[in-house]
Amino acid sequence: MTAVQVAALLLVAATATAVVLTPEVLRQALVLGIFGLTLTLLFFTFQAPDVALSEIVISTVGLPLIILLALRKIGQQERSRKQKREGDGGDE
Repeated sequence: MTAVQVAALLLVAATATAVVLTPEVLRQALVLGIFGLTLTLLFFTFQAPDVALSEIVISTVGLPLIILLALRKIGQQERSRKQKREGDGGDE
């Protein structure tokens, strides 16, 4: 195992820890994208460019985008429920 591979493994371990320790969901999604980039680097160092290209698309772009869109949708639903509750409470 080369020094670059060991460094890539340590970088992946550090970013994985950062993802787990990030308390806010929005920031966690962004750190997850950075984690995907480090995994891509790891796969390149272990001479798996096809897996690295897939990792770029899925983990760096796709997954954080899906999480951000889901968070946005949840926020919209919560706002509409709050508006409905406020509207129902005012009629009594």
